[in-house]
Amino acid sequence: MKLVRARLIVEGRVQGVYFRANTVTIAKTLGVSGFVMNKPDGTVEAVLEGNEADVKKVIGWCRVGPPRARVDTVNVKWEDFKSEFSDFTALTRDDG
Repeated sequence: MKLVRARLIVEGRVQGVYFRANTVTIAKTLGVSGFVMNKPDGTVEAVLEGNEADVKKVIGWCRVGPPRARVDTVNVKWEDFKSEFSDFTALTRDDG
């Protein structure tokens, strides 16, 4: 089992459509840890840590999103696994 970390920036109509809440549900179901948050520029950022196959499943879900979303782009940056999180949470908006 390979442990990985990915940072995503999701572009499109991804705020106000329950993208964060649904990402939390999917990630927790798969045992992926990290966070998801709305950014001031209208994108959503997520950091995912866990088993490579499960992280890739969350990324795949983010490419589609919930029913009211329109995902245009998902930028994925692979980073070194840090075991930084014990759970998956939705953070409040990053205003800085």
